[in-house]
Amino acid sequence: MDLPAPPVDDADVPRFTAELDLPGLVDVHVHFLPQRMLDKVWAYFDAAGTHYGTEWPVRYRLPEQERLAALERLGVLRFAPLTYPHKPGMGEWLTGWAGEFADAHPRAVRTATLYPEPSVVDYLGRAVEQGARVVKVHVQVGGFDPRDPLLRDAWGLLADAGVPSVVHCGDGPIPGEHTGLGVFAEVLRAHPRLPVVLAHAGMPDFRGALELLERHPNVVLDTTMVGTGFSQRMAPLPPDWPARLAEHPGRVVLGTDFPNIPYAYAEQLAAIAGWAAAEPRLGRSFLRSVLHDAPAALLGVDTAETPADSPRSS
Repeated sequence: MDLPAPPVDDADVPRFTAELDLPGLVDVHVHFLPQRMLDKVWAYFDAAGTHYGTEWPVRYRLPEQERLAALERLGVLRFAPLTYPHKPGMGEWLTGWAGEFADAHPRAVRTATLYPEPSVVDYLGRAVEQGARVVKVHVQVGGFDPRDPLLRDAWGLLADAGVPSVVHCGDGPIPGEHTGLGVFAEVLRAHPRLPVVLAHAGMPDFRGALELLERHPNVVLDTTMVGTGFSQRMAPLPPDWPARLAEHPGRVVLGTDFPNIPYAYAEQLAAIAGWAAAEPRLGRSFLRSVLHDAPAALLGVDTAETPADSPRSS
């Protein structure tokens, strides 16, 4: 099998993608937030030993422009800067902020988020009209039930518009009141055309995520933190993971959780490369799909004309 060696560190990532004949990477799961909110997120990770029982040093704790420059050095051509509210009133504000961020930084696609509140369809509808490519839904952090009647029309709007949602609904890293793939499966049954990206591949219920792929043709998985050494200690992949992925071509997209990961970005790519090496049916076509082609199609972007980032700060 003619596969390039996995990247040994971040500086080696451009070599890896070049040997796959890719122009670079497309990442559907990146976080940029208003600074005061990001500071609170980083403080939460600083106390991860209390929350999760393990340390979680944020690898890319850098000023915004340095984080953008790090993505450019890695060869990330386009990315989805995801935001997420944890109480009413934040969804519209964060969706507006994300739109302004994308306007200031052309490698970022427009994103939106949501929360079960009476205004959700109004601000979500405006975001879709303004070109939002993906919506972040964080069931665990938001602490809400995705089956909430206040979200019924929002899910219908996204299904009609064909705009995918990156949904963190699994029980990892710790369960929430409304997490679990069985809960979100009810949303999918009610809205069968809804395009969904299962964040973290449904971690830790990887088999359940694969079952949702089998039942729902508009569901894909993102790779965020999946198979890295850090996550394998908490949520190991099933031994047949690469073989099962081979049954679903084009249904896995690159996600990383940059900048909040506790390891180098290259480790995620090396984990994905390991799946391709372990299963003959995957190989180069799988890597090209996951790292570039499938996420570019999901976000509706053409990386042949990737814009340079603006020096302006959001």
